[in-house]
Amino acid sequence: MLAVIRGAGDIATGVALRLHRAGIRVVMCDLAIPTSIRRTVCFSEAIRLGECSIEGIRAVRVDGAAQALDVAAAGDVAVLVDPSLDHLGELRPDVLVDAILAKRNLGTRRDLAPVVVACGPGFVAQEDCDAVVETMRGHYLGRVWYEGEPIPNTAVPGLIGGFAGERVMRAPADGEFRGTVAIGDAVHAGDVCGMVAGRPMVAQIDGVVRGLIQDGAQVRAGMKSGDVDPRGVAAYARCSSDKALAVGGGVLEAILNLSGALAGGEPCVGARGVRPVRPDEERAAEATGADGTAGQKGGER
Repeated sequence: MLAVIRGAGDIATGVALRLHRAGIRVVMCDLAIPTSIRRTVCFSEAIRLGECSIEGIRAVRVDGAAQALDVAAAGDVAVLVDPSLDHLGELRPDVLVDAILAKRNLGTRRDLAPVVVACGPGFVAQEDCDAVVETMRGHYLGRVWYEGEPIPNTAVPGLIGGFAGERVMRAPADGEFRGTVAIGDAVHAGDVCGMVAGRPMVAQIDGVVRGLIQDGAQVRAGMKSGDVDPRGVAAYARCSSDKALAVGGGVLEAILNLSGALAGGEPCVGARGVRPVRPDEERAAEATGADGTAGQKGGER
């Protein structure tokens, strides 16, 4: 089975890890200059470096569909600069996964592959795709919606180590980004972690830098460009997150269900079940937060 994944950031990489370990061949498509933040756990780094390895799985940059198929067949993850899916017709995947996490649909259609799965808000199952995987941190993270849409984006980062929005570092201006620290470095609140147009981007909390956009990337003022982990464990910067792997597990479920790969080729329609949460309950969850704390609006996408 061949899966093409749109995007090669940290969530897309978590999906790729799950699929690859389950024996599914993987080709990933991303921008020529990716905007990934958690680059040490993003297969998008293969575009910049030529190849990279994450948790023992190797990804290789390829220049076309034929090379992508060869690399995937050899047991590696192929990474292709193809944000518009121009090579999709040559790749002829069994599965298409949209893991860009743009909070909106950037052109994924249900007719692009036999099975189409999307991650996060911006998609409606049975309209844009066959299934959508929940990306909101909290009780429903990783759940597969076979009908309807996931919880809407709240634009509020999820809690990690007791911090939410404070752990995100945002570009101070429009321009070209240059980092002054490395992923895995320990920092303190007020430390300069990057520069844009002569203006500093500083850490808001103490912790370990777990994400930093690549040097040379063009950023906009307010754009997420870095991430500090308040737990202070440098090793976390080198392995896929609980969220990425939870989403990846949901994608794998959807693929096995919809393709019927373990059921003689017949979709496991009867195993889909019903949506266990009503829209009014979802709205209540957004208002109170996943942990039930009033005013904590949801989690990071």
